[in-house]
Amino acid sequence: MSLAKKESRSQIINPEIFRAYDVRGIYPSQLNEEAAYRIGRALVLFFKTRLKNLSNARPLVVVGRDCRLSSPKIRQFFIRGLMKQGASIIDIGLVSTDTLYFALNFLKADAAAMITASHNPPNYNGIKQLVRGPKYICGDWGLPEIKKLVLENKFELIAKRGKIVKKNIILDYLKHIINIYRGLTKYADLRKIKAVVDAGNGMAGEIIKRLAKKLSLNLSCLYCQPDGRFPNHGPNPLIPENIKDLRKTVIKKKADFGLAFDSDGDRTIFIDEKGEQISGDLIIALFAKHFLRGRALKRVRPSIVYSLTCSKSVPEIIQENGGQPIRARTGHSFMKEVAKKYQAIFGGEISGHLYFQDNFYAECGGLTLFLMLKILSENEEPLSFLIKKIKRYYRVGEINLEIKDRAGAIKKLAKKYQNGQIDYLDGLTVKFKNWWFNARPSNTEPFLRIVIEADFMTLVQKRKKEILDLLT
Repeated sequence: MSLAKKESRSQIINPEIFRAYDVRGIYPSQLNEEAAYRIGRALVLFFKTRLKNLSNARPLVVVGRDCRLSSPKIRQFFIRGLMKQGASIIDIGLVSTDTLYFALNFLKADAAAMITASHNPPNYNGIKQLVRGPKYICGDWGLPEIKKLVLENKFELIAKRGKIVKKNIILDYLKHIINIYRGLTKYADLRKIKAVVDAGNGMAGEIIKRLAKKLSLNLSCLYCQPDGRFPNHGPNPLIPENIKDLRKTVIKKKADFGLAFDSDGDRTIFIDEKGEQISGDLIIALFAKHFLRGRALKRVRPSIVYSLTCSKSVPEIIQENGGQPIRARTGHSFMKEVAKKYQAIFGGEISGHLYFQDNFYAECGGLTLFLMLKILSENEEPLSFLIKKIKRYYRVGEINLEIKDRAGAIKKLAKKYQNGQIDYLDGLTVKFKNWWFNARPSNTEPFLRIVIEADFMTLVQKRKKEILDLLT
């Protein structure tokens, strides 16, 4: 490595953009071009000092972006930082996040980065950073070191800049999904099931439309044209207002189900044939039953990973169907690392992130669609009936409290419910015989998120009032 003088810029970077598993903030007041430039440089320096299995002395990084209006600028300066520090770049352009996960492995790159703020509002942007291998860059590994390098802003100049090439990876990704589809849906006629997809003007629409056309699926698509203004509704499908058009269309077209994506295409929310939203943990349980079917007689019990805010019916159903439930911290980097560790065949979060071993333990919108099509094609009952059979407990919707002292709130809860079974894997979880709750600071928004579940609805309501009275 040929070195010259040290370079330093004085522009202040907001340290709050470094979150639990990615970089994210409002553009340009929090996350701006200078921050993106420094993060690119810091990422390469981190690779070179911490990773010993680089493909060559010059790290190879795949970069993609979503359709947010600020993404081209953030991408431009991020890549400039990568190249300034000597990395070679494969720019795959405008893609969904699951396409980037595929590209990282398919192209055998050392690392990848996606310019996206996922489900956050249009004025946000972010950078998801990945390395190929067993570890994921997050607040527990990698991100603190990258943050330190960015804030110190003392980088060694590299005599030879990296190079950049552009590559269209979409056709390779479509082929990959269809190859998995052939095995996943063997002997099933998916065309008899009618579905509606709402891509929300995000990145999933183009992939889903092309898959539907290639496979002659009976699919209607809402808002499938990428538009970073998100003119039809917000990019977060967990907000009821953002899926009202999907619900209406499912009922109008008498579809078997609806599927909504967030803006970068890695989060999926299902609607049943009655237009009712299905909680993400019940989808995990339904998919787990499918994956475990026929494997129960094997000596090794297949592992399935679930986020700890899921209903306790999820681990129960996994165990009943011959699987090994693995409880994990919320967040894609944490979930994927646990899934790799246990070689889980499937995993998921209540927020709608679903992880497939066949797709490098990452999300895949196409596989999510195919799996639901197959399950319904093999059952005479409608989706609402299948969900009713696995819904065993009662809960209120996730409570989001905007509290400044979130750590103090968690201490209050721990003291109040000290007689329960307590753990701190992700925020605070307290379990009693007939109810439990979790309270955790959001990794992406300024909220304390609270989930409460009980054997009876009256008990859920009682505990909800009790907790809200304590904290508000």
